[in-house]
Amino acid sequence: MADATDFLRLHRDPTLLTVVNVWDVISAKVVAQTPGTRALATASHGIAATLGYPDGENISADEMLDMCGRIAAAVDLPVTADLEGGYGDAPETIRRAIGLGIVGANIEDQMKPLPEATRQVEQIVAVAAEEGVPDFVLNARTDAFVRAGDRDPGAVLADAVERGRAYLDAGAPLVFVPGRLDEAQVSTLVDAFGPQRLTLIGVPGSLPPKALEELGVARVSYGPNPQRVALTALQELVESVHAGGGLPASMRILT
Repeated sequence: MADATDFLRLHRDPTLLTVVNVWDVISAKVVAQTPGTRALATASHGIAATLGYPDGENISADEMLDMCGRIAAAVDLPVTADLEGGYGDAPETIRRAIGLGIVGANIEDQMKPLPEATRQVEQIVAVAAEEGVPDFVLNARTDAFVRAGDRDPGAVLADAVERGRAYLDAGAPLVFVPGRLDEAQVSTLVDAFGPQRLTLIGVPGSLPPKALEELGVARVSYGPNPQRVALTALQELVESVHAGGGLPASMRILT
């Protein structure tokens, strides 16, 4: 409970919380040991890829939770888990995650009917309280932008506002709105939810962290992109070796 309370406090601080997502124990240890790291977030896409699954709840809840638990046990920082849509039973998945030491989670709404999605948030909040973690940091995700298709951007933004407000009213402390959002969209969401209630994902072309902090965003995470950066470095090493080169001089000994 204390870890969850501390984690929630990091979001309420006007200083933007940045979390670089991890996908296994060694990536978690490296990120946790890097100065400036205050919390960790898992990436469901990265964990699924590590274990040979495509993204999108193709991995089982057991395998996803096992890796999240291993990560939480390996570090001394708060860990929040990306648990996709909850693997068929979001409240029970959250209950199991809490038992493994997880103090926060992303749960997608997958654009379900709003009453159904709101009821799921209420159930998760109730489960966390039952488990003795009333400050569990549910990052209620709306897929309004990632599933927007060719819809009018104004209508998509209005959907995100309506859904986010409903999730906050249902007890979620945060709303996660992934997508490449511009300054006006971010400002509209912060005005609708209040400062330090909105979380975003960093993607190529996103607003810089300093701008997000000034707008009142609580947290920015990076989803599967840290793993992609790591794999890019690996591929570049392979290309260098094949071309007659060797290990980069910038390599660090990290274990």
